[in-house]
Amino acid sequence: MLYKQTQHKVLPKKILARRIFFIIIGSILMGIGIEEFLVPNQILDGGIVGISIILSHLLHVKLGYFIFLLNIPFFYIGYKQIGKTFAFSTLLGISVLSATTIFLHDFPVFTNDLLLATVFGGIILGVGVGMVLRFGGSLDGTEILALLFSKKCPFSVGEIIMFFNVFIFISAGFIFSWNRAMYSLIAYFIAFKAIDIVMAGLDESKSAWIISDHADLIGETILARLGRGVTYLKGEGAYTGENKKVIFCIINRLEEAKLKTIIEELDPSSFLAIANIAEVRGGRFKKKDIH
Repeated sequence: MLYKQTQHKVLPKKILARRIFFIIIGSILMGIGIEEFLVPNQILDGGIVGISIILSHLLHVKLGYFIFLLNIPFFYIGYKQIGKTFAFSTLLGISVLSATTIFLHDFPVFTNDLLLATVFGGIILGVGVGMVLRFGGSLDGTEILALLFSKKCPFSVGEIIMFFNVFIFISAGFIFSWNRAMYSLIAYFIAFKAIDIVMAGLDESKSAWIISDHADLIGETILARLGRGVTYLKGEGAYTGENKKVIFCIINRLEEAKLKTIIEELDPSSFLAIANIAEVRGGRFKKKDIH
């Protein structure tokens, strides 16, 4: 029975169709950001795409071919390291991205202004990548490569990706120009922040932990004035040995100030810790109507 439960389950058709739809849309957006904003202005992205842009410029071959060919080894690695669903999602995303860049290669560009191309290219690219990542795929083999290297060297995945991209941007300085390399770095930073926004969502959920001698009153007030459910946990002070009731709840960024006001009104001496969380699913965390 346990063996059957741990096997991979086929995704329901509705969820699979939704995943495919958003991976395709995200890949098209990345292709637009690259081919209509960045590449015509000699601005690079990081990772395998950045290397593909350099090779395309030097060899005068359409970018999409390099993006697809250079990512082929990572389909297999992704399949072995992460799973079949991830590998096929990545294959779909890379295929659509490659086809989009090939299709848009001869289209008129949106702008030749370097600043506008950097900002809007970075935003569109980041939104596209974030969308694909959020729905289980990838558009670049750099992360998979970094995952493999991190197992054999003392550097983290993030540090390896950073070293890899620094090398690409330095290469861009020699091949294009140093101001193009600096614009590329700005575009990369903008794309990185856009990915964060798409991955975390605009709601920006936060977890709140409250320790107070008036936990019941605070919990009832949060429920009544914020419409948020709370969970009571049992805690014990390590120094005093006293039993404490801990309140746990989920809020969004718009409710953070109101929560602090409630705490300040009811128990200014209480302990409050608030942290960002990436995702909330299930349970009874859905906001209730405020009466």
